[in-house]
Amino acid sequence: MYVLFEESGKFLGGRILSETDASLQVELESGKRVKVKSAHALLKFDQPPPAELLGAASTLSSEIDLDLAWEFAPDADFTFGELAQDYFSAQASLVQQAAALLRLFEAPHYFRRSGKGVFRKAPEETVKAALLGLERKRQAAMQVDEWARDLVEGTCPAPVREQLYRILFKPDKNSLEYKAVVQAAKASQRSPLDLLKAAGAIESPYQFHWRRFLFDQFPRGTGFPSSLPPPKVEEELPLAPVAAFSIDDSLTTEIDDALSVQGLGSGTVVFGIHIAAPGLALEPESALDKVARERMSTVYMPGWKITMLPDEVVQAYTLVEGRDCPALSLYATFDEATLELKDTQTRLERVPIVSNLRHDQLDQIVTEQSLSGQTAAQYLHAPELAFAFRLAQHLKVQRESVRGKPETFNRPDFTFRLQSTPDALASLQAEPSGSEHVQIVPRKRGEPLDLIVAEAMILANSTWGAWLAQLGVPGIYRSQASMLPGVKVRMGTKPLPHAGMGVSSYAWSTSPLRRYVDLVNQWQLISCVRHGRMAALAAPFKPKDATLFAIISNFDAAYTAYNDFQRGIERYWTLRWLEQQGVQEVLATVIKPGWVRAEEIPLVLAATGTDALPRGTRVKVRLTGTDLMTLDAFSQLVSHVESACAPEGSELRGDEGDETGEDGEDGDAADAAGPIALAIHLEIDLDDSSAAPQDAAPAKP
Repeated sequence: MYVLFEESGKFLGGRILSETDASLQVELESGKRVKVKSAHALLKFDQPPPAELLGAASTLSSEIDLDLAWEFAPDADFTFGELAQDYFSAQASLVQQAAALLRLFEAPHYFRRSGKGVFRKAPEETVKAALLGLERKRQAAMQVDEWARDLVEGTCPAPVREQLYRILFKPDKNSLEYKAVVQAAKASQRSPLDLLKAAGAIESPYQFHWRRFLFDQFPRGTGFPSSLPPPKVEEELPLAPVAAFSIDDSLTTEIDDALSVQGLGSGTVVFGIHIAAPGLALEPESALDKVARERMSTVYMPGWKITMLPDEVVQAYTLVEGRDCPALSLYATFDEATLELKDTQTRLERVPIVSNLRHDQLDQIVTEQSLSGQTAAQYLHAPELAFAFRLAQHLKVQRESVRGKPETFNRPDFTFRLQSTPDALASLQAEPSGSEHVQIVPRKRGEPLDLIVAEAMILANSTWGAWLAQLGVPGIYRSQASMLPGVKVRMGTKPLPHAGMGVSSYAWSTSPLRRYVDLVNQWQLISCVRHGRMAALAAPFKPKDATLFAIISNFDAAYTAYNDFQRGIERYWTLRWLEQQGVQEVLATVIKPGWVRAEEIPLVLAATGTDALPRGTRVKVRLTGTDLMTLDAFSQLVSHVESACAPEGSELRGDEGDETGEDGEDGDAADAAGPIALAIHLEIDLDDSSAAPQDAAPAKP
């Protein structure tokens, strides 16, 4: 004799070997023997075998009309056998009884279980609600099927297009749009990115990278709230007796810093570092402050930028020539002959800006030879620049003695300039489309004008950092415990040494128009100027203020994201340049097995055939493929140019802090592409790799 029983929500059948009042010993078709409680036995029968019975019952159960069965069912508890008798006939067969059991079991919205083989019909209202839900589910499934079919056929439904970046990176996995993409990817055996690109959801690789960044960092858009007029400085500031000048790129609009030199030829020279002072009018917790704190920094990219502050505010405080600008000024007094530092003073004042020098226009004529008097110096502020350059060299040597080794500037910087094509409007006033013609202009790092600005900013940031600490006023510092590999620059509220810079403390304070940390430190410094030794009581941020730690955390996150985006989008333009120029071969240097760094463009790429070559070997490689979506670039070794390993401390060691940027911070060229972390998880192995650029400090345009 056979028995049909329920076990863990499944119906099983087998031959009864033995039986007691409480249990049965049953041999399953597989040969396995199990003990079944008598209460779990639902049907006992001689024929047919259980597998045959369940097969026939399953077929018949699908024919049972649930609405009709619900009507037939009594209001009280009933067994599946009783329902079979009401639905089929008083002499319901074994197959019919089993079919009724299966149908009741799989329809919980019509019938509720009251025990083993016992059921009760659900209230009418519950049935109606359940049926409505099932209908909605059916309609949703049909919608998913339709959208998935469209995607596979190469058409992107509008709802999917609208939710594109949410689907890829922050999805609601219960949304119909997400399910459609997953279903289509599985059906087509394609990665979601490939699928969506082929369906026209992704307008272009450039737009993908750009919109992805905006979705992640600027979900409410890049515009500023209305009615945020630039605040005015209410206090009367004295006019500084200087003729200050700035040094920036021609495209720079946020001019944060300017320099001045007084007393040349007198034996004592006063070197002035003048920083734009929006902190004099912009109050903490104001509407403008909340905007700046949310953004944390200006985002830079070729041909475009997203500013931290509204343009009206930037224009009100940028150090533009021809104006007396509110400034926080550091005056450092030096012995003209020995360059010994004698004194420093910090003042709040109006500074006359007489010139905005542009290094891209002056690098060719402001040279070491002209600054040292070996050749004629036919440019503005020649005497002041000559002293500033001599002072910068001196300050650099002093820092290097503390660092323990010299800074290296072997790799060039690269400037990206976009030019409109006839079918694409792009300019400084228009957001790039990605189709522009790009120029990549190399620029030697450590040029005299760069050195002047860099050392001046390091002097200001280290001096003001020490001053904040001396007065017990908290600030936001950058520190580095050592220059050993893997030791990173950290941000905190303690004035710790910065080994990479070679200074005892370092507080970003020189770019308040474009970095929120600098604005915070400027507020603290303004209190120091106004209140002296009582500044700690008057400063906006007090010792151990939790707000400072929150600012540090939020700034680190935003700055890293902005860095990553800038690195990635510059890599995009580098690959575009290769396409536009038709470049097939490049000179490069091996940086690690299988990877090389191009010499004339900012590009790291995989290179087949270089796995066994020593680090520092110069090679020629042929490009074998690029992908603007993934930002991947591949090449193959053509020939050796020379085989000499790079010496210790060379350009290949920039990751250890040997290279400094404008403010002396660690910098590096664009790194290799990494994988994009999509939030879509498929059961099949799909290639969803794309570009996630590595970290680097955003360049000031």
